[in-house]
Amino acid sequence: MKKSKLPKTDSIQKLAEFWDAHDLTDFENELDEVTEPVFVPGAAIQLHLPTSEAAAVQKLARAKGVTREELIRTWVREKLVGRRNGRSTKRRA
Repeated sequence: MKKSKLPKTDSIQKLAEFWDAHDLTDFENELDEVTEPVFVPGAAIQLHLPTSEAAAVQKLARAKGVTREELIRTWVREKLVGRRNGRSTKRRA
């Protein structure tokens, strides 16, 4: 069995360099047809925070090993799931 020479990387730069130097038809027997969308567009939301809050978010994200965008996305999803499940989104003092 012939070993695949398709790159195993998520690097757009490395993939671009590979496909600049290779022809897709050379790999037809290794490709799978994809019937569902691969890239699902999302809506970008620009958010301005005071410097101290942005620094706190960055510190929390770094401690969790994620980007600040991933951390904020997680918080938004948690809040939305809470609303869908009928939980109050307001904190009680």
